[in-house]
Amino acid sequence: MHGFSLIKLFTSFAMMGAEWVMWVLIALSFVSVSIMIERARYYRSLRDDLDALAVRFEALLRQGDLAGAAKALRASPSPAALVALAGLREVSRGAAAADCVMISSLARVRRELERRLAFLNTVGNNAPFVGLFGTVIGIIQAFDALKPPAGVRGAAAAAAAASATGRVMGTIAEALVATAIGLLVAIPAVAAFNYFQRQIKSMLTDTEALTQLVLAHAHSPAIAAPAKRINGHAEPAPASAAS
Repeated sequence: MHGFSLIKLFTSFAMMGAEWVMWVLIALSFVSVSIMIERARYYRSLRDDLDALAVRFEALLRQGDLAGAAKALRASPSPAALVALAGLREVSRGAAAADCVMISSLARVRRELERRLAFLNTVGNNAPFVGLFGTVIGIIQAFDALKPPAGVRGAAAAAAAASATGRVMGTIAEALVATAIGLLVAIPAVAAFNYFQRQIKSMLTDTEALTQLVLAHAHSPAIAAPAKRINGHAEPAPASAAS
């Protein structure tokens, strides 16, 4: 009675072929492209002229027009405006409270910005290995085909091996296709992941710029003035009210 052999088990598995590996890669590619399109449209919807917004926002804060500053932020679709607005609503409680609220808001914004990007990163890093796995399976099939038929010796075995050479070359060529498909799936995923990461970094830099303006205002003496309420949130009165 023969013992259990992992090599024979894996060889039997390899004989099933590598076509299923290519279908897995195609499925990964489809999901990756869908994520790329969805993320690209989402980031485009968040675009705004943050330089102009920062200049206008700072001017309104200097004038003590907090209602106008809040309105300017609400009109912007950018994450920076969302985070800054959360802090502006809390300046009446002090700079520390405004800073904590903006950090909390930024964490939620970052989570949304980075949503689904981990999948692109995973596909980009691992699709070539999935393709290589398919290639290895194909090469195992190719070498298995070179074995002479059982019970055949001499010239008959040589003739059988010669006839199998053409099939082996075709099998190896098909096996290499799996590696090519793996690279074809991985390269766009890596490129999209890096591009989206740069966009996120740019958005977070803009967010930092606006939040610092909010903190600068929160540290100003005018914050000690009585607060008024805007849209249900306590906000300090304009500087003129503190005199």
